Amino acid sequence: MGTGAITSYIDVAQLVLYAFWIFFFGLIYWLQRESKREGYPMHSDRPGRAYVDGLLDMPPTKTYLMADGSTREAPHDRDMLPQALAAEPVAAFPGAPLDPIGNPMHAGVGPGAWTRRLDFPERLSDGSTVIVPLRRAPGMTVSPKDIDPRGLPVLGADGEVGGIVREIWLDRAEFIVRYLELDIANGAKGPQVLLPMGFAKIGRDAVTVRALMGHQFADVPRLRHPDEVTSLDEDRITAYYGAGTLYAEPGRAESLL
Repeated sequence: MGTGAITSYIDVAQLVLYAFWIFFFGLIYWLQRESKREGYPMHSDRPGRAYVDGLLDMPPTKTYLMADGSTREAPHDRDMLPQALAAEPVAAFPGAPLDPIGNPMHAGVGPGAWTRRLDFPERLSDGSTVIVPLRRAPGMTVSPKDIDPRGLPVLGADGEVGGIVREIWLDRAEFIVRYLELDIANGAKGPQVLLPMGFAKIGRDAVTVRALMGHQFADVPRLRHPDEVTSLDEDRITAYYGAGTLYAEPGRAESLL
């Protein structure tokens, strides 16, 4: 027998290879199960199959201790809560596209879909909130080389004024502008509205938002705290502007040809 041989049919290299295969298979199995801590079980519209776990079963619930002393569980049951969509399928087969019912801007489908994120603000390691208005960020200001949008009118895709920029909201984790805070004229739900920067084009004389019409800014979901925005609020606010890209006016939902 040669060097490393255990018997005439088995040697050390062969055992090491088999051990690697077993370890690698176990690693793939573990990673696949751990990946299901968010987004699973999947919802199904097939008759008799409300939820789908996938090929592997769900991992056991794990409790995470957060920096502020609170705990989080994963998988969580937020996505398992019943939710009635303001939409109906356009055909009878499973997976058919959904057509909004009523006001499509609030239907929560298509580009306006949102998920139940945690209903509290994201925080830094010191416990302070990540996203704050400039009035709560001492020492930070707008560069003299950039346009300060505060005081500028906000124009919708129809050229109508939807509000006035009152404040800038910063992301202190990434040091970027995340939102513009708007004052909405005659807003029945309250004057304070956030505009995600991804939907805004800042000019010297006005801020333009192609996603909405001027009058639709009054229906943007409002904040419950004047100086904080929760993860859930962020998803709902961004979803409203996303819905406008397809539903702000009837022609956007029609085919080009």
